[in-house]
Amino acid sequence: MAPRAGQRGLWSPLPGLLVVAAALSRPAAPCPFQCYCFGSPRLLLRCASGAELRQPPRDVPPDARNLTIVGANLTVLRAAAFAGGDEEATDGVRLPLLTALRLTHNNIEVVEDGAFDGLPSLAALDLSHNPLRALGALAFRGLPALRSLQLNHALARGGPGMLEALDAALAPLAELRLLGLAGNALSRLPPAALRLTRLEQLDARGNALTSLGPDELRALERDGDLPRPRLLLADNPLSCGCTSRPLLAWLHNATERVPDARRLRCASPRALLDRPLMDLDEARLGCTDGETNERGEEVDVAGPELEASYVFFGLVLALIGLIFLMVLYLNRRGIQRWMRNLREACRDQMEGYHYRYEQDADPRRAPAPAAPAGSRATSPGSGL
Repeated sequence: MAPRAGQRGLWSPLPGLLVVAAALSRPAAPCPFQCYCFGSPRLLLRCASGAELRQPPRDVPPDARNLTIVGANLTVLRAAAFAGGDEEATDGVRLPLLTALRLTHNNIEVVEDGAFDGLPSLAALDLSHNPLRALGALAFRGLPALRSLQLNHALARGGPGMLEALDAALAPLAELRLLGLAGNALSRLPPAALRLTRLEQLDARGNALTSLGPDELRALERDGDLPRPRLLLADNPLSCGCTSRPLLAWLHNATERVPDARRLRCASPRALLDRPLMDLDEARLGCTDGETNERGEEVDVAGPELEASYVFFGLVLALIGLIFLMVLYLNRRGIQRWMRNLREACRDQMEGYHYRYEQDADPRRAPAPAAPAGSRATSPGSGL
């Protein structure tokens, strides 16, 4: 049956819309093997934990926004690892929309220069919990949009040279806002991290920091309208000596910039062990000449609390002495009688010694001298 004249405007556009929709739609790119894809149009990928991946998958859909690889065995991230795996692919961009890349627990030991080339939109990168031993000075080049970099529990096995490598790798990240360096046994903060003018938070918990020097504290200050970064410092073995005076003064003036300031505790000297740093004042952070030994290690100095304990101990001893004197006073009569008896006993003993001495010295009590043997032999024969 032919449509009525009044209904032609309702039915005629439908076939055209279906044709346009079919023309605009395109089949979605296949999901990589051993990975799961979620969401549309913001495609999220998660590769199965425990998968035997030794390199990032090359068939990631170009419209991927979030890529997570956890529990693989990548070991080495080579140059242009996400742009085809070779240097020639660095000029091209395979994943122009990728904004978040999570590569935790993947046994990554080496990150080569340009490992993340071809990811111009990457804003968040997480390499935490990987045993990194080598980090290229240009490992993070070509990431102009990077805002968050997490390297928690990833640098402790790199040795002394890892701090210098990290310092060089952070230099080009001018737009970085969040930096995670927790649990890396760092003895000092990387200078390049302190020079990042747009940095908003630096997580340095669980390292080997004993204090922050005046230069580091000055580097955390900003001029103009630039944000002043927050600093997380809990679980560091702080040395509460004279070297921590600048840090304590800075904490009192900028407590809001250290959210975990109340969790900072002293690891040395022994007199202040486990004491909250914020509860101390500069007078308690003793410092004297010769405070360091020949190896430059800080020597424990008796602080006010230890001196107070000495005073208390002296008061206790004085009280004990006073009680002893009171006991002697209350028993003075018995003590006098005991001393008199002792004196008489000593006198009787001395008189006995004196009497025996006189008896032994009397010549009348001396024994007669013995006669010669020859005279006794001839006496019977003499007839006398």
